[in-house]
Amino acid sequence: MLVVDDEPMVREVLARYLENAGFSVDTAADGVQALERFTGSPPDLVLLDLMLPRIDGLDVFRSMRETSPTPVIMLTARGNETDRVVGLDLGADDYVAKPFSPREVVARVRAVLRRADGSTPPVATGVLRFDELDVDLDRREVLRAGEALHLTRKEFDLLAFLAANPGITFSREQLLDEVWDFAWDGDPGTVTVHVRRLREKIEDDPSEPRHVVTVWGVGYRFEP
Repeated sequence: MLVVDDEPMVREVLARYLENAGFSVDTAADGVQALERFTGSPPDLVLLDLMLPRIDGLDVFRSMRETSPTPVIMLTARGNETDRVVGLDLGADDYVAKPFSPREVVARVRAVLRRADGSTPPVATGVLRFDELDVDLDRREVLRAGEALHLTRKEFDLLAFLAANPGITFSREQLLDEVWDFAWDGDPGTVTVHVRRLREKIEDDPSEPRHVVTVWGVGYRFEP
């Protein structure tokens, strides 16, 4: 990993957390150092602050992209939306707004690396049909016996992920990672609450669910 930030504390904290997670880490304090490190010892991923001395972070990113498709996660000041949009338009893989949780950054690094090496399964498309239940992944709509259901964004994301992987049991931590984008140090009870609300909308009898079933001591799975 290459961590690029002009704040010593940020570099030290991220380097320590990444090393504890098993990554080898190099650091740079400005844009010139970043390009030197990047060229001299190409990393598997770059954590790049956009507010850098000597060479601006976006210019550093452009230079990196000219020579390599190495994944880049941008570190941005909260509220600095313009730079985030420009960076994502240029092809950045993700961004994290400061102040951030180092554990969140590590989780996002792992998620980006999984996508980069192709280990993340392709996103399903089309309509998934299970008797009376239709899940339209493209239109983000759910019909039950022909009647449209009103699901929140995360309720739909959770249903879509489970329905696209029928018969596979996922722990609450895995669902946090897949549906909430990263396994941060939040409360797995978030998943439990969303499962309960989802059952109330899609099941004939939420107390005896047919589709979103509990695997005791493990997690949840979707039954067609």
